[in-house]
Amino acid sequence: MKLSLQLYTVRDLLAKDFAGTVNQVAKIGYKAVELAGYGNLKTAPEAKKALDDAGLKASGAHAPIDQLETKLQSILDEASVFEHTNIICPWMPEERRKDAEGWTKSAKLLEKIGYECHQKGYQFCYHNHSFEFQKFDGKTGLDILFENSDANLVKSELDVYWVKHGGQDPVELIKRLGERVHLMHLKDMDAGADKKFAPVGTGILDFKGIIAAGTQAETQWGAVEQDNCYERTPMEAIKISFENLKKLGMS
Repeated sequence: MKLSLQLYTVRDLLAKDFAGTVNQVAKIGYKAVELAGYGNLKTAPEAKKALDDAGLKASGAHAPIDQLETKLQSILDEASVFEHTNIICPWMPEERRKDAEGWTKSAKLLEKIGYECHQKGYQFCYHNHSFEFQKFDGKTGLDILFENSDANLVKSELDVYWVKHGGQDPVELIKRLGERVHLMHLKDMDAGADKKFAPVGTGILDFKGIIAAGTQAETQWGAVEQDNCYERTPMEAIKISFENLKKLGMS
């Protein structure tokens, strides 16, 4: 499992200076980033040049479900600029997941998108939060989603923080999903009752077990992400995560 950084973590810095920010990311030691927009840049070629100048490659990109549904070809065209093959749906809007039927319909939509991605040489993944672990007649939303979509067409970008937040054990879920866990988001959870986001290795998640399970599942990339860095700067937070993951053998 190779190491990447989800750029959402440094979104405020990217909005001011994409090129300068990714250069700082590279200086920490990251060799790849997962895209979520281009900050103050307007086009994929501009962002690609900034990554090239920093010596970074793209491990994948997030794209909202409405754009995946209506503008998939343009998303794939932009992915080709960056020469990555992972397209990720980062969120399922509430109106699409109110009940088991909603999850089933969403599964079929994601399967259709996944098929179109697969035909063009791309892998499609769904990124979870914790609402996927709400149960409907004994099954979680995530169970319904994956049971009603082809495992080769709709993979998981498993966010281990949100798995824990949803009341499940990330290591056990990785083992259960196996090779369906194509990608991961690596973020830690503070020990406090408010379950704050934390740099990897400073909280309560078992990252040694997570990395071992991901290796067994042949997970391709583990992307560091921290939605909120609180009293730390994003650069400080992602450096701590990088150093701790490096100690666990990731690079």
